[in-house]
Amino acid sequence: MAQLFHPAANTVARVMVLCAFTGPIVALLVGSAITRSSFNTNVGVPLAQPVPFSHEHHAVELGIDCRYCHTDVERSPNPGLPSSEICMSCHSQIWTDSPLLKPVRDSYRENKPLVWNQVNWVPRFVYFPHDIHVARGISCNNCHGPIQKMMITYKGKAFFMVFCLNCHRQPEKFLAPPQFVWQLYQDIQRYGDRVDPTGKDGLTPREYALAEGKYYENQGADLVEGERLKKEYHIHTVQITNCSVCHH
Repeated sequence: MAQLFHPAANTVARVMVLCAFTGPIVALLVGSAITRSSFNTNVGVPLAQPVPFSHEHHAVELGIDCRYCHTDVERSPNPGLPSSEICMSCHSQIWTDSPLLKPVRDSYRENKPLVWNQVNWVPRFVYFPHDIHVARGISCNNCHGPIQKMMITYKGKAFFMVFCLNCHRQPEKFLAPPQFVWQLYQDIQRYGDRVDPTGKDGLTPREYALAEGKYYENQGADLVEGERLKKEYHIHTVQITNCSVCHH
């Protein structure tokens, strides 16, 4: 009887069976990689603004406190964005004719608010209160990356749910005294990127990691302090991992 199939048919059949099993897995892995890539999350991609505001210049070089511009960050879920009045409190005296600041001057003169382009956001079904997190010593850099290094603001980290749950499941690994939030930038001004484990003549390991936008979990004395603060703040893991806490 004549041969019906080419000798290569066996190989083709094996490849097809292999693809049938591995194809969905590969597609899932590729899809997950694309979802988490900066192509989708825009992490690290600077976003143009009506005024090219530099956090590095204002926060580190000039030493302006974050709360001067983000006036509501300690008392409101929304941190607040700088109004033209806040900008003009300085720029009515310095760089008064800079073309880069014309939108600010026009906004102030016409009494129309500046419209900033939103860099960081969460879906509408997610509730994130800045004031509560700041009061628990969660640094801006924990969520926003190395904000004090940004010449033009960009998204420092992707806000996947697992990112939030890592903290809510073990809050003692991230808690700090409230003053740590602002002390970090004062120490960056003072020490630059110099590190000293004691914190007496340089950044502590925790400060350095956050200043570089790296993931950090409390260790040693920081962890002991985090466990103490968890009790002091009456934080209950069962409560803060309940879906309804963040999803309304």
